[in-house]
Amino acid sequence: MLNVQSIDLYYGAAQALRGVSLTAEIGQVTTVLGRNGVGKTSLLRAITGREPISAGSITFEGRDIARLKPYDRARAGIAFVPQGREIFPLLSVKENLETGFAPLKRADRYIPDTIFDLFPVLADMLNRRGGDLSGGQQQQLAIARALITRPRLLVLDEPTEGIQPSIIKDIGRAILFLRSQGTMAIVLVEQYFDFARELGDRWAVMERGQIVMSGTKAEMDAEAVLKRLAV
Repeated sequence: MLNVQSIDLYYGAAQALRGVSLTAEIGQVTTVLGRNGVGKTSLLRAITGREPISAGSITFEGRDIARLKPYDRARAGIAFVPQGREIFPLLSVKENLETGFAPLKRADRYIPDTIFDLFPVLADMLNRRGGDLSGGQQQQLAIARALITRPRLLVLDEPTEGIQPSIIKDIGRAILFLRSQGTMAIVLVEQYFDFARELGDRWAVMERGQIVMSGTKAEMDAEAVLKRLAV
């Protein structure tokens, strides 16, 4: 589904990613772990086209997408839930969801019932402004907006950050449901180790712009990973 090979990324003279490789498969969750500032968000920005890479390749469903603009990647089936959510605070919940219609054909521009099955609180708040929702509700709205686009790849940047435990559980259940459908690959960046370990089929740990550990869920040495996260 997604194949990132040996990519480098710079912000001016500062190198944020160094030879990073990552794969994501349909029906699986690939988790990326690491402390603040190690390059996790830069990796997601490279995958979604928000920042250009200077070396390496990114292919999606066998297609080279490294030079595609973010909106073309969205049309290709890549949805991004950014850190900080980036909802529209003055638009209603319904209007926020409808912004996800942009990459869709006209016949697909409707809100699937699945959205409200996953996040029932949104159905009760359709006419409320996005900025009036709690942080956890805004996170659910951001994920729902991404799902409106019918993605083949869902990219999530720290969806548990600043969220109350009950909503973290709701988000975890939603990710497990989406994985079980077998229609999309999921890349999840997290600092919350237990959440990432529970959901991830594959994992990678980043330090200083590089992947320093990776493997399958069965191969994870939890103690070694936690040491990397705690340094």
